[in-house]
Amino acid sequence: MKKVLIITNHSYMLYQFRRELVQKLMEDCEVVLSMPFVGHEGDFQALGCKCIQTEVDRRGINPITDLALFRKYLAILRLEKPEMVVTYSIKPNIYGGLACSWLHIPYCANVQGLGTAFQKRGLAAFVTLLYKTAFRRVKTVFFENEGNAAEFRNRKILAGEKQVILHGAGVNLEHYSYQPYPEDGQIHFLYLGRIMREKGVEELFGAMRRMKEKYGDRVVLDIVGFFEDEYKETVEELEEKKIAVFHGFQSETRPYYGAAHCVVLPSYHEGMSNVLLEASACGRPVITSDIPGCREAVENGRTGYLCRVKEEASLYQKMEQFLELEYERKRQMGVRAREKMQAEFAKDEIVKETVAVILGRK
Repeated sequence: MKKVLIITNHSYMLYQFRRELVQKLMEDCEVVLSMPFVGHEGDFQALGCKCIQTEVDRRGINPITDLALFRKYLAILRLEKPEMVVTYSIKPNIYGGLACSWLHIPYCANVQGLGTAFQKRGLAAFVTLLYKTAFRRVKTVFFENEGNAAEFRNRKILAGEKQVILHGAGVNLEHYSYQPYPEDGQIHFLYLGRIMREKGVEELFGAMRRMKEKYGDRVVLDIVGFFEDEYKETVEELEEKKIAVFHGFQSETRPYYGAAHCVVLPSYHEGMSNVLLEASACGRPVITSDIPGCREAVENGRTGYLCRVKEEASLYQKMEQFLELEYERKRQMGVRAREKMQAEFAKDEIVKETVAVILGRK
């Protein structure tokens, strides 16, 4: 039986968004996972995966730590001797890719977004060089949107023939089933995700303050997620003024999608936003930034609205436009959002396509 090694930087996120892929691979392969243990590693073991705890400093740039990670990947590859390796996220992509190249092991990588690395000029040049080296012998690189794939072509990191563009990880349409649209009355906007600047929360909080001034109790923002320390006081202030309700981190998000009239994500960059896919699958209109990784999930004016990135005024205008829609138009937006997910983002179809490429059937 062919052995596939998956290298990632987060066991919880792998289970949340890729467990169906792992299960599909296990139909034909032995699957080994190398990752930090931060949740669901026991669930993977129950499925029959071998799990290797591998610490990854996800954000730091320390040559000594990164060299140790590269050596760790070399040791795992020499021990496990996989026929194929699949990597997720920047450090596994780079250091796992370098280790596979070193040992002449076939590998596929996944670029789930450009992240902050490509936003800063000096760092972007360094990361470009690392990616060029790591992807020198890569079989295939999966991208979640054409914009990110074009960036890699333009930077001459990767030729187009080695690129495959997927609709993100897709969305499980059974798990995120359609939920009846909530009754009219107080309109609940929902933000679900990490409360950090790059997700557009500055613009969102500013827009909500303006909405509260004009519409009072007619509108409220529900916040689900965990915040960077710098936003603790801001979130507390928004709650005190009844602009927002903070629900904290929730592992089960479906009730919050169900209670929302509209989901808002004014992000600065995404690979493919899982929040938008999940919200749409549940039958909720979305308002999001007109950027790669967000715009693909929305038909502007039909399943939601696109606003200009980093522009509070544009976000406010779209939120107000939504608020003033008749109830039935809001509900129909959600119905069409669900239909779009069924037509384009069904997880089982994306999993089949991914497995076919990984195992050389396509």
